[in-house]
Parts: sequence; C-alpha cells; structure tokens
Amino acid sequence: MEQDQTKELAHIRGLMDRSTRFLSLSGLSGVVAGVVALGGAALAHYHITRASIPDADILTYGTGGGYTSADDLLIQLIVDASGVLGVALLCSWWFTWRRGRKTGQHLWDSSARRLMINMIVPLSAGGIFCLALFYYGLPGLVAPATLVFYGLALFGAGRYTLDEVRWLGLSELVLGVIALFWIEQGLLLWAFGFGVLHIVYGGVMYWRHERGPVTREI
Repeated sequence: MEQDQTKELAHIRGLMDRSTRFLSLSGLSGVVAGVVALGGAALAHYHITRASIPDADILTYGTGGGYTSADDLLIQLIVDASGVLGVALLCSWWFTWRRGRKTGQHLWDSSARRLMINMIVPLSAGGIFCLALFYYGLPGLVAPATLVFYGLALFGAGRYTLDEVRWLGLSELVLGVIALFWIEQGLLLWAFGFGVLHIVYGGVMYWRHERGPVTREI
C-alpha cells in the first residue's frame, strides 16, 4: 500500500512538473552546441592569429595582416559567430523536437513559452550591449559580456526547465566575471564556457534524463 502511494505521488509530481517546466530539453543539443562552439572558437583563433597587431591592445585586437583594416577582421569574426549561433540553434531545435516527440510534450506549450520569454529578455539586452561594445571599439569585452548575459539568461530560465540548466547558467556567469578581469584570455574562456561547459552539462543531462525508458505525457 505504501509503495503504491509513493508511486502515485511521484506520478502526480511528474504531471505537475510537466505543466510548469519544459522537460523535453535534450542534453544532446547541449553537446552538439558545445562542439560547434569549439569549432567556432578555433576558427576565430585562426583569424586572430593571422593578424599582425603591433599597435593593438587587448580591447581592440588590432589590425589583421590578412585584412585591410581592423573592421574587416571584426566583420569576419561576427560572420563566424553568426554561423556558429545558427548551426547551434538548428541542432538544438532538432534534438529537442525529437525528444519532445518521444515524451509527448509539445515543443511550444506554455512551459516552453515561459522558458523562451525568460531567456529572450536578457539575451536581447546582451546582444544590444555587445553591439555597443563593437560600436565604441571595444570588441575585447564582447567575449566576457556574452558569457555574463548568457549565464543570466540560463540562470533565470532554469526554473522552467531541467535543474542542470540553472547550474550551467551560474557556471557561465562566474566564468564571464572572471573573463572581465582576464580579457587577454577572453577567447579561451569563451571556448571553455560555450564549448566545454555545454558538452559537460549536456552529457550530464543526457545521462540523468534520457538514458532510461521514455515516459510519454498523458
């Protein structure tokens, strides 16, 4: 009798979680996003190391030897970053959609909307802030800023999805603060945050939530 009551309580709790939290977020999407981010960081490092920067400082990166001006280098980095973001978002959507089909949770239900709203606000503010950094010639601060705002977005939205997302957000936020005071290693810390941490937390999410039998939403 007691065992049946425990199972019933666990079932009720699961139904409540599904109604308030988006639980179909796939850990594999985090792993793939991390791999893509590492590839993007390697490409950015290639472009930066091609640059000859005799008069540069850590905030401006200087003028590239393979480019006619520093603006050309920055444009190339922005193009690379946009490509990385696009591929990561596409892969994340596909893995999450696939998991949603298995669990029976709609990809755009009320919990997913709450998750997206709580992420879009800080991410939009962070995007505008980073554009301002480019505008004022301070691209060296962009890597720390993206980590900080991304961490804030994940930490705030984590209450509407898997608990690991909240911890990932806190890790990204701490790493971003460190990067603010270690700007010369900004790209390395960015690669660690968006690459390694995504792979680690994505692997943990997959291990904890996706290995066993799938329970479909009733």
